[in-house]
Amino acid sequence: MTSGNYLQGSFGPVHEELTVTELPVTGTIPDHLDGRYVRNGPNPLPDPAPDPATYHWFLGHGMVHGVRLRDGRAEWYRNRWVRNAEVARALGEEPPPGPTHAGMDFAANTHVVGHAGRTFAVVEAGSRPVELTDELDTVGPCDFDGTLPGGYTAHPHRDPATGELHAVSYWWGWGNRVQYSVLGPDARIRRTVDIEVAGPTMMHDFSLTARHVVLYDLPVTFDVEKAAQGTLPYTWNPDHPARVGLLPRDSVDGGDVRWFEIEPCYVYHPLNAYDEDDGRVVLDVVRHPSTFRTDHNGPWEGPPALHRWTVDPAEGKVVEELLDGHGQEFPRIDERRTGHRHRYGYVVGLPPEGERPYADTGLAATSIIRHDLVAGTRQQRDFGPGTEPGEFVFVPAGDDAAEDEGVLMGYVYD
Repeated sequence: MTSGNYLQGSFGPVHEELTVTELPVTGTIPDHLDGRYVRNGPNPLPDPAPDPATYHWFLGHGMVHGVRLRDGRAEWYRNRWVRNAEVARALGEEPPPGPTHAGMDFAANTHVVGHAGRTFAVVEAGSRPVELTDELDTVGPCDFDGTLPGGYTAHPHRDPATGELHAVSYWWGWGNRVQYSVLGPDARIRRTVDIEVAGPTMMHDFSLTARHVVLYDLPVTFDVEKAAQGTLPYTWNPDHPARVGLLPRDSVDGGDVRWFEIEPCYVYHPLNAYDEDDGRVVLDVVRHPSTFRTDHNGPWEGPPALHRWTVDPAEGKVVEELLDGHGQEFPRIDERRTGHRHRYGYVVGLPPEGERPYADTGLAATSIIRHDLVAGTRQQRDFGPGTEPGEFVFVPAGDDAAEDEGVLMGYVYD
């Protein structure tokens, strides 16, 4: 893979903010789709232009893209940079007001969540969420009415039974500590638990079951030399253990976590997790062989594959099983199944083993894949030459619809 790929093709920066109304529709938009579909991602401002040789994909300024659907119509498309002081100054605007954490003012670039009727752009590693309006303009950094003690995470998970948003956050300044938090339906933090880990780990995501918070303490840690170079300050660390932790959800003491060793690897995104009646915990994850070990501009170091890890507390071990060895990422489920047994999963298909993405076309993904994990089958949808699907989400046909009864929604780069 050549340097600079994260500034080319589908990764290339978008230079304009647009508002387009009354979008043409090919086919029919299902009646139950009523709301906004919003995605977030790194989009560096062109001035000053980043250095292609050192630019890290994860460090671009956030830009959200949204489509408003209602009554079978696509009412508008908007894209907006998430404002921090740097972005605002570059656009000739006043910096947005709001409380930052430890002076970290980052234009949140990873994910968007809706909660308590509000919209938040989120990112990890110590920065606060950034609140957006319904039209995707920036309000400013948010600490949930003064209840968030530090930064937040890129990947909170909602408990479908309670509406609470659960999160595991990390920051290099906490050293060997991460923080579990529960955000109530009123958008105020109800509980935080500090958890000791093996070092200043990069914990991109976690899993939630009905009884456990599942932590992935893996060999990517803070690197002061990378920080001094101005690039992503995390790198592969073979001296850091690879392990999975189970913390009871009702615990108020991080010392209650129980750790289980696994083979060295990295997990950006789990698919889902659930508890078995016999006490075992099942984790479906997309497993990377490593990350930031040889490629320090992005995450690609061999095809990530879908694995099932079964944690057996009685035996004190984890059984690792390969479910699908094809390259894939960005796993999603019907989120009504979060923390409970699931049958279906949806992922973005990556190039075949031996082919590195981006090198010739700037395209990374090739298809959308639907896994039936009970039947052990997969269905694949390719959108044609020169196209690349992003992460797709599942939208059920209604509150009482069966699992997998609904639509997949996402953007496709052409």
